[in-house]
Amino acid sequence: MKRIKNIFSIGLFIAVISLVAIFAADKLVEKVASSRVYNSTKEIPYNKVGLFLGTGKVLSNGRINLYYKYRIEATVKLFQSGKVECILVSGDNSTENYDEPSTIKEDLIRNGIPSNQIYLDYAGFRTLDSVVRCKEIFGQTSITIISQQFHNERAIYIAKNKDIEAIGFNAEDVNVKYGFKTSLRERFARVKMLIDLLFGKEPKFLGEQIVIR
Repeated sequence: MKRIKNIFSIGLFIAVISLVAIFAADKLVEKVASSRVYNSTKEIPYNKVGLFLGTGKVLSNGRINLYYKYRIEATVKLFQSGKVECILVSGDNSTENYDEPSTIKEDLIRNGIPSNQIYLDYAGFRTLDSVVRCKEIFGQTSITIISQQFHNERAIYIAKNKDIEAIGFNAEDVNVKYGFKTSLRERFARVKMLIDLLFGKEPKFLGEQIVIR
């Protein structure tokens, strides 16, 4: 009985610490990014490069991913407003049959963004990889990140810790029901991000530099 009580006490302690860590990480990221995220093209400052944080276009049920759809729309709006000149699409191309950047590029071109103003980063496996590679591979130290606000906030926090001046243009978010799992996952992602930064986690791949003209 005593052993069961001890196990319960340890489990409760771990649960409380985990909840505190999740809450603290969430508030810290929000605070750092609060003045750096924008919903309006009129208010957002100009940056030469917009960093599109990739995601899959189609869900497992065959429907279009709304996160994807709204990021495309936000990127087109930002480009057409003249607040960015080039789009750096960073996404996952980990297998021959899965290529986020190329799919995104096709849809951006279809929506009027010239092909020669779109650059592709095929090794954006995680948000940290995308942000760090934007500087180390593509030479950008001042960027506009394009994603939903929760994602922009985390990316901006990473950028700040990597000496990158970053702001975020918020794509439309999804409703609570549609985005519940993503919202929950984001809370844990923020804790993991802080741990990664603390221990100096690096992108999976770096490589030769690519010039954005």
